[in-house]
Amino acid sequence: MIACLLIPGFELRAALRERPALALRPAALGPAAGEEPLLGPVTAAAEAAGVQPGMRLGEALSLCPDLALVEQDPATAEHEWEQLLKRLEDSGFAVEAAAVGCVYFETRGIERLYGGLEPALKRALAAVGAAWDARIGAAERRFAALAAAHVARSGQTLIVSDRKTRDFLAPLPLTLLPVDSERREELEELGVRRLGQLAGLPGAAVAERLGPDGRRAWSLARGEQRGKVRARKVANELAETLEFPEAVANELTLRRALGALLDRLLARPERGDRAVRKLALSAKLVGGGSWRRTVTLRDATADRDRLRVALGSKLAELPAPVTRLGLELVELAQTVGRQLELVQPEGLELRAHLSEGLKQVRAGAGSGAVCSVVEVAPWSRIPEQRALLVPRDD
Repeated sequence: MIACLLIPGFELRAALRERPALALRPAALGPAAGEEPLLGPVTAAAEAAGVQPGMRLGEALSLCPDLALVEQDPATAEHEWEQLLKRLEDSGFAVEAAAVGCVYFETRGIERLYGGLEPALKRALAAVGAAWDARIGAAERRFAALAAAHVARSGQTLIVSDRKTRDFLAPLPLTLLPVDSERREELEELGVRRLGQLAGLPGAAVAERLGPDGRRAWSLARGEQRGKVRARKVANELAETLEFPEAVANELTLRRALGALLDRLLARPERGDRAVRKLALSAKLVGGGSWRRTVTLRDATADRDRLRVALGSKLAELPAPVTRLGLELVELAQTVGRQLELVQPEGLELRAHLSEGLKQVRAGAGSGAVCSVVEVAPWSRIPEQRALLVPRDD
């Protein structure tokens, strides 16, 4: 079976690790600098006062004047999430992180280790820890597992059998579907507010009105798509940090600190002379909270100057002075060198550039982001049934 472990409001919970008293008060994750003034996840006390995630800041403060805004801390959230994934992997689970706070894993290979499905799921909850209020849903189909995780209560598991999947999904809201808000509002205007109502519509009519995304949502609501879990590769623990004795805002000082961090990382023996494909630059802000940016390189490289140019422009985006600067090598290339040829076959250079481009997209958007079109029913009158998108991970 496929299991989905869900931690609602993970970013807020991670930001409150250093301020646990706020967890019992009305609090919400505030918007980042320069973004639209919309709230992120909220605490239970704030929700009881009428405050909802996605609500505008002015409206939320009018409903709850005592609402405390928690500054975003993406670096801490990323660190806590990585530690949580490692604890699951140490317990024997091959995980696929769909998003921060949501992870999938297969139970078929781990059930014998823990004596059954339910003991295995309880072991996963124990590995995460009770402080995160995680919940797990399990089903034969990926979307059904996600829906079960949303329905399950904190610290509990919910298992949905395959023959009951469609009945289980029918009363659930459309917000579970991976469709944009405009499509969801269009469906609600048509009177479709539950998955069961969407599943009862003719598939051809849904595809004609909403396009490929609507057709996929219709298939998910009917419990037809199985999906599979693509376990992540072992993460590279290559990171360096630099603490400043006092807050620094000077760009020249920050660039020199970045150069020092690059020198340390490139000299690490664990890198094994492999080129770098993806990096993450993070900082601890002086007023609280943190800042984090990731950079995916077009061509993997270990050249110090090229890496400094790629990362240096990100320093100008810092919203406040920093007290700590960190750099992490998120993904490394598999090869350590390039074998040159005297005469290259025709088209080889183009294929090499195409392969590097696909690897860049995959590193930036995750596994399954690159797909190939495979014709399965070219005679079909419905365009969405003529071909399938097959993930390309080669």
